[in-house]
Amino acid sequence: MFRTHDCNALRKSDIGQQVTLAGWVNVTRDHGGVIFIDLRDREGLTQVVFRPEENAELAREAHTLRSEDVIQVSGRVAARLPGTENPNLASGDIEIIPSKLRILNRADTLPFPIDTEPQNEDLRMTHRYLDLRRPRLSRNLQVRHRVAKATRDYLDSQGFVEVETPILSKSTPEGARDFLVPSRIMPGKFYALPQAPQQYKQLLMVAGVEKYFQIARCFRDEDLRADRQPEFTQIDIEASFVTPDDIFAVTEGMLAAIFKAAFNVDIKTPFDRLTYREAVSRYGSDKPDRRFGMELVDLGEIFRESSFKVFRGVLDAGSVVKAINAKGFAGITIGQVDELTEIAKLHGAKGLAFIKIENGEWKSPIVKFFSDAEKAALKSKLQIEEGDCVFFGADKWEIACEVLGRLRLRIAEIQELHGRARPEPAPRGEGAPDWDFLWVTDFPLFEWSPEENKWNAMHHPFTRPKAEDMPLFDAKKFPDVRAEAYDVVLNGVEIGGGSMRIHEPQLQEKMFEVLGITAEDRQSQFGHLLHALRLGAPPHGGIALGLDRLVMLICGEQSIRDVMAFPKNNRGIDLMTQSPSEVDPRQLRDLSLKLAKDKKT
Repeated sequence: MFRTHDCNALRKSDIGQQVTLAGWVNVTRDHGGVIFIDLRDREGLTQVVFRPEENAELAREAHTLRSEDVIQVSGRVAARLPGTENPNLASGDIEIIPSKLRILNRADTLPFPIDTEPQNEDLRMTHRYLDLRRPRLSRNLQVRHRVAKATRDYLDSQGFVEVETPILSKSTPEGARDFLVPSRIMPGKFYALPQAPQQYKQLLMVAGVEKYFQIARCFRDEDLRADRQPEFTQIDIEASFVTPDDIFAVTEGMLAAIFKAAFNVDIKTPFDRLTYREAVSRYGSDKPDRRFGMELVDLGEIFRESSFKVFRGVLDAGSVVKAINAKGFAGITIGQVDELTEIAKLHGAKGLAFIKIENGEWKSPIVKFFSDAEKAALKSKLQIEEGDCVFFGADKWEIACEVLGRLRLRIAEIQELHGRARPEPAPRGEGAPDWDFLWVTDFPLFEWSPEENKWNAMHHPFTRPKAEDMPLFDAKKFPDVRAEAYDVVLNGVEIGGGSMRIHEPQLQEKMFEVLGITAEDRQSQFGHLLHALRLGAPPHGGIALGLDRLVMLICGEQSIRDVMAFPKNNRGIDLMTQSPSEVDPRQLRDLSLKLAKDKKT
């Protein structure tokens, strides 16, 4: 037996026991010949004290120990001397007086210390196995495990069956670039790694599975950022004979179970709901962060007859005038003004108009164009007070909302309005942040692409139009057609999305036609699905939640890399294994492949 207890198990009640512990040397301290060692394993720390007067040989051997040596210690549990207890440590009332020390493995000098946060991320990724020893990342992996287990347990309790779908799949247009895998047996043909199991889970509904789920690996060859990796994991759910309310109820119950298991906190259900139009109009985003106010306010009624030509002209053209009131932000600096102006221009605004209220005075070049009645109406509608700063957006509805929504988020960052955002690695249930869950519904079914000069599906081509909007669909009034689609949002981050699916082959063909997918491409890319829909497909729908992103939020991290065991860096490289890498030319020959650089020579 390597150990009788872990390094976080022993308490005052264990004093006098003979125990054996094993782990890594976290810290060594030499206090006048007395050697103190903090022994660490996955669960925590225990102090071990080597005193020369009790065992001189062991003390000499302990003196040679270095950080991250792997050791086994046997000895007696004793109370720490009065005044030396550590209240910040679960085992802080006791220490081990060793009678035996066994060095299991010596560690060379480390590339970075385990007990501090390495600043060089490439160094962290190169030695990821060391990085994962740090308590924060070790905790994150344990949280991820609890999230996955709670997911499986809850969905099993609701009658869902976990079904694995293929990793080697077919390349179909699903919004991102596929990873392709050449076939050795069929030269010139390729598998694709799945971007999501979308078509497979719909086919499982045709197969009569009725309630399916999978903690599915997905792959997308796209540019990376903090919450994106080339390979990721999603909680995939699909069910037959359901309505959106059924999917909402299952998802809410699952998330409640996850948060109870991961953090021992109870979240409020049912979640609030906003339509896409309401969310964008009020918050400037279809994934609104509602932990602070600063909502967008429509000022059309105030300026409809205004003598201020800029606002009046915008309204006469059928566009909107909106504003946000950044409470207490009148002290905005020139640098912040420049930054916010650039944000506004980046998202389509021609400039940035704002008013500061300082010492009872409204300070802005545009104030002189406002009548007293307009100022009074603004003060009332925006609840303007001393120290506030009001920002305006006057443009098409989409642009005005987008600009003010982006400004709203950046101002909230500057003013630190997001509430408690990062739980410390404390005991479960302590230090949890504020959780604001929200459903966003009734998304547009289509979005226009000026570059392609065509309509694209806002979600995917299998999303069902709302029944009441089918006359608009048939009349080709595509901008007004809403989808039976929904996203679940947490603290301003989309953690999942889904929809009711098209189960009628005729409607699916119409959808493909609107999207400009030719009859030939429909058969080559989706023929298997279209054929299945003609053989008795039930009404069905589902949702997929990003497991990595959800765990990232629960753990209070800023990047999904910190909740994945072996992630890629922001260039898609695994620095630890130096992947991707070149391969033996014989492997390429077996696959009937030749590199472009070889062809040139």
